[in-house]
Amino acid sequence: QVQLVESGGGLVQPGGSLRLSCAASGSVFSVYTMGWYRQAPGKQRRLVATITSAGNTNYADSVKGRATISRDNAKNTVYLQMSSLKPEDTAVYYCGALQGPSVYWGQGTQVTVSS
Repeated sequence: QVQLVESGGGLVQPGGSLRLSCAASGSVFSVYTMGWYRQAPGKQRRLVATITSAGNTNYADSVKGRATISRDNAKNTVYLQMSSLKPEDTAVYYCGALQGPSVYWGQGTQVTVSS
């Protein structure tokens, strides 16, 4: 089983940028499809982006052109670079490791976009 720890969240002004990191341990990181998800208050957790073990990426329409997901298998880490942030990007961002029907979650990191 893989353990995930997110970092990099915080308070960002509208139009700003940030990079989230998710460090994995406890299993073979490279075999997992990795994803970033977010959950705003009172709303369901939703997909932001995924990256497969082969490096293929997928993005939610709401972040296309503003987000880049990447992974460094040597460092067991997946990243989410986001720019042109909007107040509606405010949420707890979760890292997920997907393998078949199983999803392993980190504890989440808060991102608040506000002036």
